[in-house]
Amino acid sequence: MERIKSFIWLTLLGGLTVVLPISIFLLVFTWFYDVISALIAPVTAALRPHLGLSATLVDAVVIGCLLVVFCLIGLLVKTRVGAWLLGQIERVLKRIAPGYKTISDVVGQFLGGGSSSSLLSGQVALAKIYGPESPVTVTVIVTAKHDNGDYSVFMPTAPIPTSGIVYHLPASCIILLPHVSVEAAMKTVIACGAGSQLLTRPVDVQSSAV
Repeated sequence: MERIKSFIWLTLLGGLTVVLPISIFLLVFTWFYDVISALIAPVTAALRPHLGLSATLVDAVVIGCLLVVFCLIGLLVKTRVGAWLLGQIERVLKRIAPGYKTISDVVGQFLGGGSSSSLLSGQVALAKIYGPESPVTVTVIVTAKHDNGDYSVFMPTAPIPTSGIVYHLPASCIILLPHVSVEAAMKTVIACGAGSQLLTRPVDVQSSAV
């Protein structure tokens, strides 16, 4: 009886592990689409009689135009003038909207953001979270190096690497893996460890730099 209960529980968890991320993604996508549709409703209502298209197609056209605008803004902020202007706008927003900085940091971490502190630009490493003498190592992404030589690392959890735990460890507990990309390391996390052979050529952190 216990085996049957265990089997049912494990299969249920396995199903939830697959279904929940997809459901959350669909919910977020639906919410985002509804928000964008509401924002562009005045534009689509004005264009629909002229274009002779259905509401969905007009929404798609307007969203496509918005994506082009986002690309142009992305190009603008890469210029010196655009970067300066963005800095001024963010300075004002951080002063009048206290929650803006938190939202900006979360979005930057999620999308990579080009920031030196983002996960996508971090260094893959093995961390000895139980001490430098422990044989146990875990896959981590180095997110910061402190003035005293210590490291802050993010340990992603399988099979959803966007969740995890942050550790602050001394250099003696970190083994850098300069030959492993973040994308490759994340694939091993998503696969619950499969393909981790690429993590077996460590380089001591004390002889490498992030």
